[in-house]
Amino acid sequence: MSLPRLLQLASPALPTGAYSYSQGLEAAVEAGFVSDAASAQRWIGDVLELTVASLEAPLLARMMSEPARIDELNALFLAMRETAELRAETAQMGHSLRLLLAALGVPAAGAEECSYPAAFAQAALAWKLDPRQALVAYLWSWLENQVMAAIKAVPLGQTDGQRILSALGGRLPAIAEEAFARCEDKWCNFAPGLALLSARHETQYSRLFRS
Repeated sequence: MSLPRLLQLASPALPTGAYSYSQGLEAAVEAGFVSDAASAQRWIGDVLELTVASLEAPLLARMMSEPARIDELNALFLAMRETAELRAETAQMGHSLRLLLAALGVPAAGAEECSYPAAFAQAALAWKLDPRQALVAYLWSWLENQVMAAIKAVPLGQTDGQRILSALGGRLPAIAEEAFARCEDKWCNFAPGLALLSARHETQYSRLFRS
């Protein structure tokens, strides 16, 4: 059942509300930094390398490797969300995934305010998924959601979206491997442009997405 469970967790049909978030991408479109397929791929690739690969992926890897530390690492991740909407996003998605897991027979555990990586780690552990495969599935889900947001917000054609997935998706196995090897003192989340645009998005007049 491991492959179906992985596909289930990575599916855009997973009812976590991921489709309603752009993680700053919509603000980048509004500011003119993203205007076509090339700039969308560059933006998504930069966020992948500078925030997801350098903090979120190694943190999730550590949660799956050391489940006793999930609460500690959950609190760290929540504290490191740069803006109110990014924190609200991960808390809402984590809450939604925990509700789904409870309905599927996986009881909720740990802190009341649960980030999405913490809930995902609990699912992977409960279903005894291979941690590296689970991390690749998590990264794919993030990447696919960003591409879907770009298709709506830029907007882009479906073929452009598939080209971006093909170009950036090939990086994911290496990012997952590096995440398991990265020491905690090398974790970082330095993307000031993303933080500023996310803060602007909170008061953006016209928008499609919640972040």
